[in-house]
Amino acid sequence: MTPLLVLMFGVSPQTAVGTDLLFAAATKSIGAGIHGWRDTVDWKIMRRLAMGSLPAAVLTLIALNTFVHIGKPTSAIILSVLGALLLVTAVGILFQRKLLAYGATHHPVGPDKALIPTIALGALLGVSVTISSVGAGAIGVTVLLMLYRRLPVARIVGTDIAHAIPLTLVAGAGHWLLGSVDFALLLNLLVGSIPGVIVGSLLSSRAPDAVLRPALAAVLVVSGVRLLMQ
Repeated sequence: MTPLLVLMFGVSPQTAVGTDLLFAAATKSIGAGIHGWRDTVDWKIMRRLAMGSLPAAVLTLIALNTFVHIGKPTSAIILSVLGALLLVTAVGILFQRKLLAYGATHHPVGPDKALIPTIALGALLGVSVTISSVGAGAIGVTVLLMLYRRLPVARIVGTDIAHAIPLTLVAGAGHWLLGSVDFALLLNLLVGSIPGVIVGSLLSSRAPDAVLRPALAAVLVVSGVRLLMQ
């Protein structure tokens, strides 16, 4: 969403990030509700992630407001972080299975020893999501799958979505206080998301994974490179 707003619609990076965060909080609430109803959310893991992500998000917002003036310097930081994270996400999507296999054989971590790594992951996500609105999803899910290999994928995904709600709410509220949220744009995005979800669900259910992964990774790579060249 953020790279589309920046590259195709000319929205300023800070406004795109702030608006996308609140958009994500609203849309992910629906998905999290479904996962909660189906009991595919691990609340203990979610709490561990939030212990790292929420304080990191607040500290990142304070740092942006204190040390970086809202304007061109902030835009440059956001574009650089966003472009880099899109490239990392593309790698995560393309090589997720190989990364999981490598982690299982070279760096095994039991669930009882995953507390600190999970909090650290949450802190990393808190910083990256607050600056760029990117970081959860492919990156977060891949690391969680490496840390909690015995959990079903659906439970990891549900936990990641549920964790994204408080994180995007805190980060989005902070961007709103900084004046970088366009509520008219947010409303338009929410209205368009309803038919978009329907069409996307129909398309994704008919497309094989071998086609979706490279296609999504290619879009992310192109977007990341273009953002880094801004």
